[in-house]
Amino acid sequence: MDLGIAGRRAAVGAASQGLGFGVAQALVNEGVAVAICARRQDAVEAAAAKLGHGAVGIVADLARPEGATGFIDAARDALGGVDIVVANAGGPPAGNFETATIEQYAEAFDLNCRSTIAMCHAAVPAMRDQRWGRVLAITSIAVRQPIPHLILSNVARAGVTAFLKTLAREIAADGVTVNSLQPGLHATERLTGLYDASALDGIANGIPAGFLGSAADFGAFAAFLCSDAARFVTGAAIPVDGGADSALM
Repeated sequence: MDLGIAGRRAAVGAASQGLGFGVAQALVNEGVAVAICARRQDAVEAAAAKLGHGAVGIVADLARPEGATGFIDAARDALGGVDIVVANAGGPPAGNFETATIEQYAEAFDLNCRSTIAMCHAAVPAMRDQRWGRVLAITSIAVRQPIPHLILSNVARAGVTAFLKTLAREIAADGVTVNSLQPGLHATERLTGLYDASALDGIANGIPAGFLGSAADFGAFAAFLCSDAARFVTGAAIPVDGGADSALM
């Protein structure tokens, strides 16, 4: 299926590995010019080289709003514009009400909410002017069903989901869609680095689908949401979790 996005330009956050890399790879496969970011020069350069096709690696710290804005500005300079933004960042540390400090909430909000807001402020006006754009955020199934001991992530990602839904309704008539994907457990480098094969099998057995998701499959679905065919999908927050979320809505 031709997604109709060959020649478009995308900025994909935190994409040196994991789901971000999977999305960047899927977009490259569709003929999209891609800029990715990471905090380490060596990591982002290696990932860009692996992506090939002229992918651009940019060093940026998305934990600071100015870092997120700077990433979009650098991507625009490198690609000649930004038509697609994939907002993605790592997660804050584990904690619960008793252990998480008030200061940590601010840090989590910067990383998982303000970074997306900053990227949108930097990219969306030009999308509206050209009457085409795609904003896609990678959040978590914690938005639907809070995950124990991840109170910082639960709160920050719920906040960015509210922002995205509001933004989607405000700019839908301008040809710009705004959606989010809520990943469950995927066999990314982080997960496979934490558990051995037998433990991963046990984790997979707890997912209704019976297997862990892959970054490639996640990326393919993300690419579809960035396509022309998905132009009527906006304001959606979609779980990609093999059926793990048990909520009715």
